[in-house]
Amino acid sequence: MSAPLTIAFLSSDLDFSYLLPAFRAQFPQARLCLGTELGPLDQIDAAVCWYPPEGLLARLPRLRLIQSVGAGIDHITADPALPALPVCRIVDPDMGQGMTAYVTWAVIQHQRYMGAYLRSAAARRWEEQPVQPPRQHRVGIAGLGTLGLACAEALLKIGYSVRGWSRSPKQDLPEGLQAFHGEAGQAEFLAGCDTLVCLLPLTDDTRGILCRELFDQLPRGAHLINVGRGAHLVEADLLAALASGQLAAATLDALTQEPLPPEHPFWADPRILITPHIATRTDPAVIARQTADNLARIDAGRAAEVAVDLQRGY
Repeated sequence: MSAPLTIAFLSSDLDFSYLLPAFRAQFPQARLCLGTELGPLDQIDAAVCWYPPEGLLARLPRLRLIQSVGAGIDHITADPALPALPVCRIVDPDMGQGMTAYVTWAVIQHQRYMGAYLRSAAARRWEEQPVQPPRQHRVGIAGLGTLGLACAEALLKIGYSVRGWSRSPKQDLPEGLQAFHGEAGQAEFLAGCDTLVCLLPLTDDTRGILCRELFDQLPRGAHLINVGRGAHLVEADLLAALASGQLAAATLDALTQEPLPPEHPFWADPRILITPHIATRTDPAVIARQTADNLARIDAGRAAEVAVDLQRGY
């Protein structure tokens, strides 16, 4: 009698118990095990991951699928002992709606001085702030993948001037989106960003991209929104840019340390708005279904259809 399919949920900082009901429904005959109760390591077939413990994946001899619970895989590929197995990311059309809602809110709350209005309301003061039409505010989106394009379309529809930057040229872009690409187009792109939204994948080329050199190319007083990865940002350079006035504000949903410790200087800076990595989330049923689909393709010898290109990082 063959051993049952075994799926392990591996994370150094997330409690994956919220995924179990959806995976039980999708895999009624499988054995599901959280990281604290893995059982025999030589019986695990698939690992569902978010920052898995370093070196653990290489110790699973029967493993045939490494499944991220998000669109990114940098939290997996950071493991120097990563085995040569298919690594799959989540492709969720509904993530675009959640990200669009967050990014649109983040742009508006700063551009329309909502923080100042909240402070005025708390003090019971009727105080007006400047009112600027959306078309006069230029929003730049770095990263024109599925999520970046969804955000661009939404911001265009409510009247913002939107530009986008990607590593290589993009086709079939939304009408009205001004597009730039490559190193040659980066400076011109940044020069026209009153708000810069980072939605880039994390790769060797983009790690630390949000740094002093980049901030200095933005218009003075720009607003930074990071909904990519914490490692995109050089934290000391952000604090320096805010202190000098080169940046006026930052809205950060992705941090290098999560949860962000109470003593971190970001909490004490009123120009930085922190949210706890909640810009968008994938329904557990979608994660379970895509894990099942990816396993089926791998078992059929079609891993290339679903596995991420590890050289590109996405």
